[in-house]
Amino acid sequence: MPLSTEDASGSEVARAESRRAGRELVLELVFRPLSNLLVPLLARIGIAPPVVVLANAATGLFAAFAIARRELLAAALLLQLKTLLDNSDGQLARVTGRVTLAGRYLDTEADLVVNVALFAALGHVTGEPLLAAAAFVALTIVLAVDFNLTEVYRDVRDLAETPAFEVGSRAEHVLAAIYGVTFALLDRTLRAASERRFARLAANASGERAYEGRLAYVDPLTVSILANLGLSTQLVALGVCLALAAPDAYLWVALASLALLVPLQIRAERRARAALRQPREA
Repeated sequence: MPLSTEDASGSEVARAESRRAGRELVLELVFRPLSNLLVPLLARIGIAPPVVVLANAATGLFAAFAIARRELLAAALLLQLKTLLDNSDGQLARVTGRVTLAGRYLDTEADLVVNVALFAALGHVTGEPLLAAAAFVALTIVLAVDFNLTEVYRDVRDLAETPAFEVGSRAEHVLAAIYGVTFALLDRTLRAASERRFARLAANASGERAYEGRLAYVDPLTVSILANLGLSTQLVALGVCLALAAPDAYLWVALASLALLVPLQIRAERRARAALRQPREA
């Protein structure tokens, strides 16, 4: 069933906003301070946020091209520049009062295009296209789980503040349609799977006890761990592997990130069961 315009826009805005619930260390310690220096300069010279989004995407595509040409150190540096720009466009939009739905869609979908190009280049340079394809799928799932779990975390704790947007322009309709058959479809699938798992655990629980179980099911530690599997961290890891002339190593990093979801899910279910069994205070 196709995603409605309202659902797509709300999901995309939530994707951008919910990232703040977890603390991605490489972002907060490295790229955020650099963005704080860059954004005032961009605002002063009148650079529009979509231009920064396109520059970020172009830099990522140049990095993919450099990987394919085996210029690994250049690619590693370009990836860090791409991450800096990627973390500056939203901040620039807020500073200049130019936050738009089209910009949010463009940012998210540009990352997808760049990721496809990067993994295609990695498959070429390593001679392992199937492994690269598996790693791309793994990373896409990890990033989606990060988003969805963080969104649930914010919803349960009443932290979500989703601004209202309406899809109006033709460009927004096109971007919304693309989002609806890529991220939104994956988000709905993962969210539904998580809800089914928790529903089985809390089948016989009262409303209050089920709420306590949900708090335990989506806890701050899990959200923080997933935040540190985010795209900024992943591109730093890829940059390190490229700088060490070991591009194939990153493919295993991406697969390991997916494998880490298993013990995290086991831990979440154990915590939820314990909370659901906890006797009610008199």
